[in-house]
Amino acid sequence: MPRTRALVLLCTLAALALLVFAWALAAGEVQADATSMWQALAGGDAMGAAVVRELRWPRALTAFSCGGLLALAGALMQVLLRNPLADPYVLGVSGGAALAALACLLLGLSAPWPDLAAFGGAFAAMCLVFGLARGAGSWTPTRLLLTGVVVAAGCSAGVSLMLALAPDRALRGMLFWLMGDASGAPRPYLALGVLTLGLLVCLPFARELNLFARGERPAQALGVNTARLRRFIFLLASLLTAVSVSAVGSVGFVGLVVPHLLRLAIGNDQRLLLPAAALAGGVLLLAADTLARTVASPLQLPVGVLTALIGVPLFLWLLGRQAR
Repeated sequence: MPRTRALVLLCTLAALALLVFAWALAAGEVQADATSMWQALAGGDAMGAAVVRELRWPRALTAFSCGGLLALAGALMQVLLRNPLADPYVLGVSGGAALAALACLLLGLSAPWPDLAAFGGAFAAMCLVFGLARGAGSWTPTRLLLTGVVVAAGCSAGVSLMLALAPDRALRGMLFWLMGDASGAPRPYLALGVLTLGLLVCLPFARELNLFARGERPAQALGVNTARLRRFIFLLASLLTAVSVSAVGSVGFVGLVVPHLLRLAIGNDQRLLLPAAALAGGVLLLAADTLARTVASPLQLPVGVLTALIGVPLFLWLLGRQAR
């Protein structure tokens, strides 16, 4: 893709992100106009400004950051497996993170233990998937994907067992968190910092990722250290997924649909795809979270339900488009 067209695409996604942010800050039972938003940024103490600054801004920033984290992790995993169906949810990484984090919540442990447990669970699930898929020989993308589905099913069974054992007072909160909930937003700037750091770390490897996407042997022939690159993707994708799961719960389809859609639109150049996926994933999850808290107000829907309702028909449309 020409450099000018790539720059136009990134600027368009950034402008769309600003528009969705403005919608997220303005929408709700207490309407906030441009004056309230400006007062919130300036530290005003009016009711509208306080609602924007203390409630909507942290939630919007968390949803945007976690959407970018999931989309970036999905893009990296799809490069690793050379399969558009790979994402943290399908491969069981999200399930491992959710299983470990819910275990901490069930035991009554507070921060930072759920966050640390989410990273450990995500990394353990990924190691388990790749270890089982390799067996005594070398793994293939198809075998790896099938193993991930099985591990995801096992993590789901473990989560169901913990929900069955959980006391009634904690059950609703655990269920709502499990389906996706950005209302808590405990540390919005942590997720944004990890997203920014993840992009800064992986962009220098964009050329190697482009070569790796063509196949492991061609990449090795061109001087890419594929073993090191694979370990790098393992660790980075686990970290991105764990931070997202610990912040908003287990949210599906963002890491699957966003990179795949962008790849069909702009190609497979990771220098453009990775930052575009981070922006588009943030926009998708932020828009879904805003709909989740406004479409049935005063009730709040789990954001994971909205992403599934958006992602399922979109993915089916993508499959139909590929078939044609």
